[in-house]
Amino acid sequence: MNMTLVVSLLLGGAAFALFNAIFQVRFFEGTVRGFLDLLDTVADHLGKYNTKRYIARIKRERIVKRKENPVMKYNRLVEGLILDFNMPVTLESFTSLLCISFAIVALVIVFLMKSVTLSVVVTISIFIGILTWFVMQSKAIRAQDIENIMDAEDLICPLARDGVLVAIKKVMESDEYISPNIRVYFRQFIDNCENNGYSFRQAITLLNRQLGPKFDDFTKKAIVFEYNERKGMADIFLDIVDENAVLREINARKENIFRKMNRDFLIKTVIVLLFFIYALSVDDFRQYMLNTQPGKLINTLMICVICLSFARCQALQGNLGMGSDRK
Repeated sequence: MNMTLVVSLLLGGAAFALFNAIFQVRFFEGTVRGFLDLLDTVADHLGKYNTKRYIARIKRERIVKRKENPVMKYNRLVEGLILDFNMPVTLESFTSLLCISFAIVALVIVFLMKSVTLSVVVTISIFIGILTWFVMQSKAIRAQDIENIMDAEDLICPLARDGVLVAIKKVMESDEYISPNIRVYFRQFIDNCENNGYSFRQAITLLNRQLGPKFDDFTKKAIVFEYNERKGMADIFLDIVDENAVLREINARKENIFRKMNRDFLIKTVIVLLFFIYALSVDDFRQYMLNTQPGKLINTLMICVICLSFARCQALQGNLGMGSDRK
């Protein structure tokens, strides 16, 4: 495509837009409306299909015990991401969006690389990298939630000798003591005990389910204390404060190690990319890497190595990481 043709196309497009604006002509109005109606119809059918799959999955999970396999691991991973990021979608809707995005990105890369096989490999690697990044952010959210729960426990435990409900109400008197992220759950616990007819065991169990496994120890001790209180038993809550102090120290050390791992990986990746971009300034190297099959294969391998190394780095951190899954 020479410069004359490019200029002619641009001038033609500008004249066409000006003609539409002056005379208010809508050449493609019917086409656009039909396309939007088609998209709306497809989205509606896809939504109904995902709803049926969601209902079938819930029924199946209530009847059949889950078996550990790649599908179950994927489902658990996505459900965790949806919960952590408060996404207004179901597992089925997320999977549909993921497949549509994968197909679009794959088509774009096929157009650029002119190779279906290499494009699929590159697309898979990119999506693994993107999913890993979301998992990394999810771990940060969970770590912060656990920190907020420990802060709340440290405030409630010393006051628990007058009763767990009384202690929580005292801490809730100030908006500064408990994080807004979990404050709503403690407010619901108080309402359940005082206004909604819940027993203490039912209310604290629901609170435990909302806050996650980190709150398990406090819940067990709170139930024992509430129904079997004896003199001096309130000191059992002070063990939680000591455990939280130790856990904070361990988490701080892990955080320093993980931060160094991520920083080293980022620095190495940036060095490789900068060297590659600089090397593209050489005409022969650029032609070889961008226009030949061996060069495209090398580019594909480089992208795969970067994305999979990033995923491996985060997987190692997940095996050693802080926190735990929500219930």
